[in-house]
Amino acid sequence: MQHTILNTLAFFGLGAVMFIIMFFLVEKLTPKHNLAHEILEKKNTALAIVIGSFMIALAIIIAAAIHE
Repeated sequence: MQHTILNTLAFFGLGAVMFIIMFFLVEKLTPKHNLAHEILEKKNTALAIVIGSFMIALAIIIAAAIHE
């Protein structure tokens, strides 16, 4: 039981770190636009939907990689 909990926490940490790294990578690949500024201050709903979709897709990929 304890081994399962430790594995879950380790994979959660790994997934979270990968998720954060990929978000900053997308931020760097779009130097023309500041994503946080566009979404939070300019209320760009379309960009928020695109970034949200990217995050969901990335989470599915990370979950599949960890599950195997």
